[in-house]
Amino acid sequence: QVQLVESGGGLVQAGGSLRLSCAASGNIFGSNRLGWYRQAPEKERELVADVSSSDRTTYADSVKGRFTISRDNAKNTVFLQMNSLKAEDTAVYYCSLALTDTLGFITRRYWGQGTQVTVSS
Repeated sequence: QVQLVESGGGLVQAGGSLRLSCAASGNIFGSNRLGWYRQAPEKERELVADVSSSDRTTYADSVKGRFTISRDNAKNTVFLQMNSLKAEDTAVYYCSLALTDTLGFITRRYWGQGTQVTVSS
């Protein structure tokens, strides 16, 4: 079994910063992608950013230049540094662990329980 434990959400004013953390534990073998998705009320869940076990990163256009994702492979932990936050960043943020095969295709995905990020304008 794989568990993802998130921390770091909260309330912040527009222009402020927050740092999310997610620690993965359990049977994690081979290549994978750790990342963050978010879901605002009445909207679909969307990718915010993810990083592969070889440190290849992907960002949503809406967060490029403001958010930075990083990971500590030794601890199976992923971080999301969020700067210059906007009201539209308000959402529940979910940590994701995607196991991938040798071609990079996702074979299984695990989700954290979610952490609320609220940005007041």
